[in-house]
Amino acid sequence: MTSIAVVSAGLSEQSSTRLLATKLAAATTDSLPHNASVQVINLREHAHDITNALLTGVPTGALGGLVRAVADADALIAVTPIFNASYSGLFKSFFDVIEPDSLAAKPVLMGATGGTERHSLALEHALRPMFAYLRAVTVPTAVYAATSDWGGESGLENRIAVAGKELADLLAHRAPVPKPDPYADVTPFAELLRRQGQKG
Repeated sequence: MTSIAVVSAGLSEQSSTRLLATKLAAATTDSLPHNASVQVINLREHAHDITNALLTGVPTGALGGLVRAVADADALIAVTPIFNASYSGLFKSFFDVIEPDSLAAKPVLMGATGGTERHSLALEHALRPMFAYLRAVTVPTAVYAATSDWGGESGLENRIAVAGKELADLLAHRAPVPKPDPYADVTPFAELLRRQGQKG
């Protein structure tokens, strides 16, 4: 079964960021020709663990499981509020915790929310470069939702549908990416002993 991880960096329990993330996930699964499992990760619930992981270099507890879930998912939907024309600190900190190769070749749908339409380009000058650095495959349509987009004839629902279909198309037609084996290139114990003997 296809697995989709949904990361929402909304700061309140019922945030527009979480709502957009949910809608993007629904649009994606509705466009898939097969069933998919969706795991929604609300970063606000793990903010302290994310900070601790940045300080120690080790994601522990529930955060460790969430990091693995994102790494193992077939696709990622990532949504952040926009503050001062860029992603939130909580959003960036979570992706700083993830191992750099975890998102390589992974399809990613980006979304963002903000109070004004002026922040919409943050998706292109902040989020897309970050995911490009992580070697993810971002879908062409990124969805920004300003406060004024909710309700009325803003075209938001259409943008959500287009982006969800693009992610579904990537999932339906791409070849599986093999997960790297962390034990594929382990130094034999005898070799470790030999090197230790040379140091002595």
